[in-house]
Amino acid sequence: MNAVSAGGITVTGAPAARLSPLARRAGLKTGERRVGWLFMTPALIAFAAVILAPFLSALGLAFTRYDLQTPNPVFIGLANFAQIAASPEIRESFVVTFVFVSLATVFTIVLALAWALILNQPFRGRAALRTATIIPWVLPSTVSAFIWAWIFNSRYGLLNAAMLEMGLIDQPVAWLSTSAGAMTAIVIAKVWISIPVTMTFFLAGLQSLDREQIDAARVDGAGDFAVLKDHVLPHLRPVLLVVVVLAVIGNLQQFDKIYALTGGGPVRATTVLSIEVYRRAFDSWDIGMASAVGLLWVATIIPPAYLYLRHLLKTV
Repeated sequence: MNAVSAGGITVTGAPAARLSPLARRAGLKTGERRVGWLFMTPALIAFAAVILAPFLSALGLAFTRYDLQTPNPVFIGLANFAQIAASPEIRESFVVTFVFVSLATVFTIVLALAWALILNQPFRGRAALRTATIIPWVLPSTVSAFIWAWIFNSRYGLLNAAMLEMGLIDQPVAWLSTSAGAMTAIVIAKVWISIPVTMTFFLAGLQSLDREQIDAARVDGAGDFAVLKDHVLPHLRPVLLVVVVLAVIGNLQQFDKIYALTGGGPVRATTVLSIEVYRRAFDSWDIGMASAVGLLWVATIIPPAYLYLRHLLKTV
């Protein structure tokens, strides 16, 4: 308190308000949080309207009977899930999903890593080739699926034409009419469109690799395989973890390419869980069962998503 004497009278006044540096920083952080929430509000509203609300609706419908014969949802508890457990078709969809996700993920990782190693080498035209590699990724997914459908077409497909011209086959092959051919087609289409972005992750990791370390290893007599195993792959381990998890999540969510290329056929050979949900909802109009299958589909995505988020939060 400040005391001022004037004519025998003492006036006491409050001192000027002063905040400590710690209090000022706390105030700034509070203001930053408010501004951050303000900027996040539109995204949160969109998330609630487009993702959260439909998910909660599907969560409730999964425990109901809701089809053409039942115009209003009727609660039936776990009956839909019991039917799923007894359905060989849905069990087959889980197997098909596992096969597709495994093949697409492995081939994407291997080919993208090999291509990143090539594009990391100095040669003329490398920049143009890197740019051209991104083209499959920027094309719309449905357009890419139709391109591959044309390539694998049995009557006027590019693959049959090329193989007939080279004398590898005597007559056109109906690639999409067999289980193995259809699965091969959807895996190739997914790998083709996934390689560019995956390669970009690997290429970014390779750019941070110390070239002197590689040169020293080669001076010591290490070959290409030894350099890859002992130096390149250990350096890329964090990138590899992220890429594998993202690839698994993306492949589990795949719908448009498979639907446009094979429609889930032939005879359910490419009916992954996303196609199963679509068929139950819009072919059979069994919304309750489609919601139950959709919840199980989401459950398959949760583990890799959890791994990715845990790794992401550790690095922040």
